[in-house]
Amino acid sequence: MNAKPPRATVKKNDSNKWNQSKICSKLWVLTQKSRLDIWVGGSLPGFSGLGASAASSVAIARAIAQELHMKIADEKINQVAYEAEKAYAGNPSGIDNTAATYGGLMWFKKNMAGGQDMVERLSIEAPVEIVIGSTGKVANTKAMVEGVAERKSKNPQKYNAIFQRAEELCYEGRAALEFFSLKKVGDLMNENHRLLQEIEVSSKELDLLVNEARKQGAFGAKLTGGGGGGCMFALTPGKELQSKVSGAIKNLGFEVLSTKIGIEKL
Repeated sequence: MNAKPPRATVKKNDSNKWNQSKICSKLWVLTQKSRLDIWVGGSLPGFSGLGASAASSVAIARAIAQELHMKIADEKINQVAYEAEKAYAGNPSGIDNTAATYGGLMWFKKNMAGGQDMVERLSIEAPVEIVIGSTGKVANTKAMVEGVAERKSKNPQKYNAIFQRAEELCYEGRAALEFFSLKKVGDLMNENHRLLQEIEVSSKELDLLVNEARKQGAFGAKLTGGGGGGCMFALTPGKELQSKVSGAIKNLGFEVLSTKIGIEKL
């Protein structure tokens, strides 16, 4: 089978660049069509740092499969989206495309030796309100990841200690979520943000939003994504607290998305 996959043209409503050739080739799209016109849209804001590229890659892979009447399992869709993610993040963890593929609250652990990553579905007592604040600054995930790697190579002792503590926070955070100890979850989020500041992936805008959220009573707040811009999120249980934090961030002139975590996949 020597046929080449079709050239994919993508028309989007933002400035991100997409690599659909990876998706097409990974799906083994063999067709007489010379090109595919792919339109991506929706009502959700495309804030930087929330895995929008992974979500779009998953959606595009499923759309291509549906258009060509291909029955593709979620596991394969996830692999395809991961290949596309490499064009944006260089060496992605795989968590964004996995979350976009399967949905819901999950525990993800990358297999550093290669092979299957560990993905486990989590459940909590009840959905919890959160606030996402956007700095309005588009972050370059690949550059941020490469920057951390470079600084780590120059100061491995410092960075290894930080990464070790960050891993511990993940396990503590999982336990706190499962026991529904939301104050503890918030404290761990705050500590995680401090570690991210230490490895120089935060920014003045992110710190401003994180500090404002905490000032308004958020249980915890931290940056999300690769840093350098993009978004932060705050744990704000209850609609009243969520509204208070959301309003404060809006008053600073930033965009906000209010949502919940712990909602099962539809």
